[in-house]
Amino acid sequence: MEAAHATPAWVLLAYLISGVCFILALRGLSSPESSRRGNRAGMIGMLIAVVTTIVVHAPRISGTAPDEYLHNLNVDWAVAGQILAAVMVGGAIGLVTARKIQMTAMPQLVAAFHSLVGMAAVLVGAAAFLNPSAFGIVDSAGAILGPSRIEMILGVAIGAITFSGSVIAFLKLNGNMSGKPILLPARHWINLAIVVAIAFFSFGFWHSQSPMDFWLVMALAFAIGFLLIVPIGGADMPVVISMLNSYSGWAAAAMGFTLHNSAMIITGALVGSSGAILSYIMCRAMNRSFISVIAGGFGGDSAAAGGGEVIDRPYKRGSAEDAAFLMSQADQVIIVPGYGMAVSQAQHALREMADLLKEQGVRVKYAIHPVAGRMPGHMNVLLAEANVPYDEVFELEDINSEFAQTDVAFVIGANDVTNPAAKTDKSSPIYGMPVLDVEKARTVLFVKRSMGGVGYAGVDNELFYRDNTMMLLADAKKMVEEIVKNIG
Repeated sequence: MEAAHATPAWVLLAYLISGVCFILALRGLSSPESSRRGNRAGMIGMLIAVVTTIVVHAPRISGTAPDEYLHNLNVDWAVAGQILAAVMVGGAIGLVTARKIQMTAMPQLVAAFHSLVGMAAVLVGAAAFLNPSAFGIVDSAGAILGPSRIEMILGVAIGAITFSGSVIAFLKLNGNMSGKPILLPARHWINLAIVVAIAFFSFGFWHSQSPMDFWLVMALAFAIGFLLIVPIGGADMPVVISMLNSYSGWAAAAMGFTLHNSAMIITGALVGSSGAILSYIMCRAMNRSFISVIAGGFGGDSAAAGGGEVIDRPYKRGSAEDAAFLMSQADQVIIVPGYGMAVSQAQHALREMADLLKEQGVRVKYAIHPVAGRMPGHMNVLLAEANVPYDEVFELEDINSEFAQTDVAFVIGANDVTNPAAKTDKSSPIYGMPVLDVEKARTVLFVKRSMGGVGYAGVDNELFYRDNTMMLLADAKKMVEEIVKNIG
């Protein structure tokens, strides 16, 4: 801890400014109108933190007094060149990825980034354990300080869980692994045993600094991260993403203590706490507890018993011409986007359709369910990409009461979040989940690729068979484009 007291005032000030920028970033990201400003604040804060850290910890040929950081760097340019090269390579990969990634792939990209944060925490913890003197966390006898052992083992455990859990989430979201729950026998007992073992060996490491305890905690944490996410189905992926986001923050905060880096501590605490709050909000949006999500998720035991079967019932099928006529004659249309819109990249055609309807005097609004899509805010991001006006986009609690006075509800690829069974069928795995009241609209137009599939919860949507529902069976983008032609 002595190194922390010797930190120059300008370094502490730079980290403080960086932390303020991160707070402003979170504040800005709370609203679509200010999200660009929030992103810029976050980028500025990260730039300040990275540059400050590089200057402070630049490799030196010989010792340099702490107050001479800017006057007598005495840098070992060979090592510094390697660090700068690594930064440039990482920055280039990030830039190319950001430019090329499709908006539909954003959830798996976020999961991949979380895995990198988790692995970084694991590697930093391992480096600190193998060479603690370089991190300034040893006492006069050469043993790792007690508080540093706690910080280190927490960072490694949380980081390992974040890494393996994020990898599984990425594979599920990217289609490399089935999005359905994979239920292992006695999984709850296995998970409980591993958690108890992690706690036991973590105590052993704190007590005796045993290398075996350290590596066992790391291995078990990798295993529990895998086992926790494998049984979670696609319907719970928004919660999983925000949960892993929280884990990555706490891992970074723990490593911040190990590295005596206040910027990491502040940033990690902000990410960890905001991710935890978001997870709570997502769980409330599904009327589920956080523990129930971790224990198995939608499409678990009950859904696996037969909830995924599609019932063969009569339904009304319509065409693009029918949809164009009904919406053109309406006073108000509420559009409900879902993951089907994201898959078909229909957001731009949808915006064009809405513009044409508004030219004909139709009021157009968008209804967003908190867990629509594969990650929090997924639909908001896609609509923003299509330049949909922010004042036309409403959350569930703000617009649900309007469906009863709406002529047409246009549902495009949103399945579970519009299923009336959540309000009436106690045997349904989504019972109690707040849903959009689209069935109360005078007419429901439901765009779906075919009647042969079900939502991520693995249950059929009884809305399809209502008397006021007309099914528009086609690729979402092609259907909307046909509707645009007929409106025009």
